[in-house]
Amino acid sequence: MKKIVFNTIIALSLLLQGGCSNDFDPKIYGKLFSSNFPQTEADYESYLMFCYLPFGNTWGYTPPGGSWQHTLYIPEGGFVRLFDNTADIACPWTVGNWGGGWLQLSQANYNNCHLYGRSSSGGSPSHFEKVRDVTRFTEIIGTLEAATTLPDETQRQFIGEARLLRGLMMYYLLHIYGPAPVILNPESVGDTGAEENMARPSLSEMAAYIYDDMDYAQQNMQNTAPNGRYTADFARFCLMRHCLNEGESMPGYYDKAIEMYEALKNSGKYALFTQGGATAYAGQFRQGNKFNAEVIMALSTSLSGDGTDTKGDFNPLSFYVTPSDVARYADVANTIPTPFEKQGGGWGQCFNVSPLFYDTYEEGDARREVILASYVQNNAERVVVGREDVGSKWSGFILNKFPIEIDNAFQPADVPLARWADVLLMYAEAVARKNQAVPTGEALQAVNSVRARAGLAPLSGAAVSGYDAFMNALLLERGHEMLYEGHRKIDLIRFNKYRRNCTLYKGMTPTHQYMPLPDYAIQQAESYGKTLSQEFARPGWEEDR
Repeated sequence: MKKIVFNTIIALSLLLQGGCSNDFDPKIYGKLFSSNFPQTEADYESYLMFCYLPFGNTWGYTPPGGSWQHTLYIPEGGFVRLFDNTADIACPWTVGNWGGGWLQLSQANYNNCHLYGRSSSGGSPSHFEKVRDVTRFTEIIGTLEAATTLPDETQRQFIGEARLLRGLMMYYLLHIYGPAPVILNPESVGDTGAEENMARPSLSEMAAYIYDDMDYAQQNMQNTAPNGRYTADFARFCLMRHCLNEGESMPGYYDKAIEMYEALKNSGKYALFTQGGATAYAGQFRQGNKFNAEVIMALSTSLSGDGTDTKGDFNPLSFYVTPSDVARYADVANTIPTPFEKQGGGWGQCFNVSPLFYDTYEEGDARREVILASYVQNNAERVVVGREDVGSKWSGFILNKFPIEIDNAFQPADVPLARWADVLLMYAEAVARKNQAVPTGEALQAVNSVRARAGLAPLSGAAVSGYDAFMNALLLERGHEMLYEGHRKIDLIRFNKYRRNCTLYKGMTPTHQYMPLPDYAIQQAESYGKTLSQEFARPGWEEDR
């Protein structure tokens, strides 16, 4: 999403946002009152665009009547912080850290999360208030369903888009906290009894809520939306991923995941990015290759973006992965540039790559090249910091997957949300899980094609010798391919290896499987006579050791 701008004022709100123009440039739609809004197709589209508000990469947003929230894709509190930094691929941020929640979450330590308040902050990325966003999305969906001035196809598209965004919000809430109380019936919005019904649904109920929204979206949306708007194919990707996560307990979900793969494949639009040969994996993330054939959906960034909600989405990730003392040049004469020539030091190495996880890459794996196992310090001696200094001079290796390409405050790399490589790996996994056997034919070739792009031979005989061996190899393959794209903790939980893998590669054992709900929510539920359980874990969590 290139430029979507929202703001709110009294009464029914003032929305400043882009959504009718192909480049998502801002538009001012004026004051919105129930007597005159929405009426036209443009009005309904503007109303729909509110649902995109949390799905950006700005510092945050303040929904009407709510508290300030992190967007879901901002490194400070979004999916990289929640699902990668807390997983096995990263060491705890112990050197030069900002303390508090920054250190604790990097340790997979959730013990203090119950103290988080309604507002997000860098130290406490609280997202529970986003259940209110789900309610707002439900109200918007109800308004779209009741519209009488929209062409049928347009109405289905708008409803599908809103339901995809609602389903995706519930998806993230589920993977942050476990099942969360949500309102999905428009008639219940504003109903005191419904809004006070603060109790967790069951996991199967929450899974069905998400499935229904995403399935409606993939059936009714088109692939012709303006650049940056979500599409039917992205809905298929999201539904495929969700079905894979929940298929163990939800009948038919693996079949649905495979169906979504077939739909994406049959579109003929997607393929692995292979330009550049050995450098293709890294090359796909560079600014010159945005929206290549591998991209199903990405969050498009703007070079004018600075984190505020008026200049579009931006990408500050390079500041979070770079130690503060890196040198721009490897020599004091400033003739040998380092990868940090255009930026210099970062804000602190909030995110890093575990050296032990780095060691799991096979020799010759091109994907390992996006990890820097040493750097030159910015001092008179130009000291080289290496593996032996992990824990004293830096916390772990440097992620260079989204490199510093330009001399600008922030970098131009888009945020990948859905790639064909992920679809191929998910397809192989869905087939394997459905049959409880090593996949053959097209499903096995899907994995091997991803490996081939990385310069690797097909999976070894040992990796395909049995179901468990294959699944172990596939989980590792996903870690290498999807490094720091916001998936790792979710993957580990699906394989029921979150605790054991973090212990092995991070050197820390997670305190919980999911973030506990904040105390204020528990107390609020109690005031309504409801019991909202603070902690949640999936069946099998105790066996994850």
